[in-house]
Amino acid sequence: MPSRDEILRDIRRTTIAPAALPEVAGDWITYADRPRQFAAMVEVVGGRCHHVQNTSEIDGLLAQLPAWTSAVKSISHVPGVGRSTFDPSAVEDPHTLEDVDCAILPGIFGVAENGAIWVTGDDVKHRALYFIVQHLALVLPADQLVDNMHQAYTRLTFPNVGFGTFLSGPSKTADIEQSLVIGAHGPRSLNVFLVGIS
Repeated sequence: MPSRDEILRDIRRTTIAPAALPEVAGDWITYADRPRQFAAMVEVVGGRCHHVQNTSEIDGLLAQLPAWTSAVKSISHVPGVGRSTFDPSAVEDPHTLEDVDCAILPGIFGVAENGAIWVTGDDVKHRALYFIVQHLALVLPADQLVDNMHQAYTRLTFPNVGFGTFLSGPSKTADIEQSLVIGAHGPRSLNVFLVGIS
């Protein structure tokens, strides 16, 4: 009998008693000022957080960002914010988005504990945009912040097959000689616009 079959036979003979799932209830960390904590953590992971009262203020801040003002190819999936220099709905192959300088995309909710932002593909045709652009901006309602990842996971629902992930800061790695490199595998910068703060 081949060794593969022997291994599979032994696995099938082995029974392991089922184990109950661990309790996830606990006295998890909370913050008196979620927006302030969230902004601090976005900065810690290499991003920048801008507090605005409404989305109409964002264009003025974008005009102060060299990455945005020098962008040749840009896209915005947030109504009333920024500009798109091409029609993203006409793009079929996401690989052709590799030359997009800036993208403004919606965030669903954020986590004060670590500055992570939950994003989905619901409002974005090509989810590659979150990772392939040179400079990424996320627009997030301030009232959609939670304290910690435990609260974040309770918000996640998957009614349909789709895409969702947490993003935290620009792309970075320290694999080579423990030297931090920003933008190694994705966006070189992340600006978060937290909407609804005076």
